[in-house]
Amino acid sequence: MFKQFGSGASCELFGEPRSAAASIARSGRLDELVAFEQLGSRRSFNRDAEIYAEGDRTDCWFKVVSGTVRICKLMADGRRHIAEFFFAGDCFGLDGESERVFAAEAVTDVIVMRFNRFATERLIDERPELARRLCNMTLRNLAHVQTRLLLLGRMTAAERVASFLIELAERRDAQRAVDVPMSRNDVADYLGLTIETVCRVLSAMKRDGTITIPHPHRIEIRDRDGLQAVIDG
Repeated sequence: MFKQFGSGASCELFGEPRSAAASIARSGRLDELVAFEQLGSRRSFNRDAEIYAEGDRTDCWFKVVSGTVRICKLMADGRRHIAEFFFAGDCFGLDGESERVFAAEAVTDVIVMRFNRFATERLIDERPELARRLCNMTLRNLAHVQTRLLLLGRMTAAERVASFLIELAERRDAQRAVDVPMSRNDVADYLGLTIETVCRVLSAMKRDGTITIPHPHRIEIRDRDGLQAVIDG
C-alpha cells in the first residue's frame, strides 16, 4: 500500500519497507513520493465522523496520516459490516465504481491526506512507472480480500479472533503489546461475530494465558505460537 511520507514520518510508499528509504532516495524515486504528496490536501475528522458516505462520487482517495479508519456498510436489516480497518500510512478509497459502495468513518480522531482521482491519473500518465506500483498494491489488496473470505467463511469464532490479533500485530509492527483503537463492537462487525462472542473468546484466551488485557484498547500477546495454533486448528 501507499505509505506515509513527510516530515517526521517513515519514507514508505507503495509498500516499500522502512529499510528501503535510502535506496529510494538514491534511485531518484524520491521525486515520485514528493509528486504524490504535492497532490494532496490535509483533512481532519473527529472520532466517529463520516469521511465519505455510500453513494458519494469516487472522485478522490485518501491516505491515513494518523488515527484509524473503518470501511463499513449498513445492511438492509440494520446490521453493520466492517470490510476493513486502515491505519497510519494506509490508503483507502481507490474504488473502481463511479459511486461509493461502502462508507468510510473515523474510528478515532483522524488526519488524512485527500488526493484528487483525476490529478492522480494525470500524474500516472506522466510517470508510467507509478502504474506498476499501483498494480502491485491492488494485487496485495486482492490477496487480503481472499484471506478475509476464508476467515468469514470457514474459520470458527476462536480462529477469527486469533487471526485478527495476529493481523493487527503485524500491520501495526508490534511484537507483543498491540494497540486496539477500535471498540469490541467494531471487532465483532469486522469478524462477522456478536460482541458477546468476541468478549467470550478474548476472556478464554486471557484465562489460558495466551493474552493479557491491561486496557480495553491494548492487548498483550504472551503466547504468539498459541494464537497461531488456534488458527491452524
